[in-house]
Amino acid sequence: MSTETMILEKLSIIEQKLEEQNLLKKEVLNFNEAIRYLDISASHMYKLTSQKLIPHFCPQGKKLYFNRIELDEWLQRNRQVTEDEIESMAANYIMKNKRQ
Repeated sequence: MSTETMILEKLSIIEQKLEEQNLLKKEVLNFNEAIRYLDISASHMYKLTSQKLIPHFCPQGKKLYFNRIELDEWLQRNRQVTEDEIESMAANYIMKNKRQ
């Protein structure tokens, strides 16, 4: 591999990293930025928006926009509790109801 090819590869990686950093700074994302941010396919995103399963904006009826913070909240919904948390909740429930 030539030195020129290695330099071009490294520059490409740096460019990609800079684009990722810019996404984290933006408050409003367009459709393509949102699918990159969520790492999902365009068809899946269209399905989510058409079924109103993901928060989005469509100001003029054509282009879709997304609030990055709302996307983060959407990603973190339906959290699954761990086995340890379930055991702790069960123990707390037993202790609380023993006293009554």
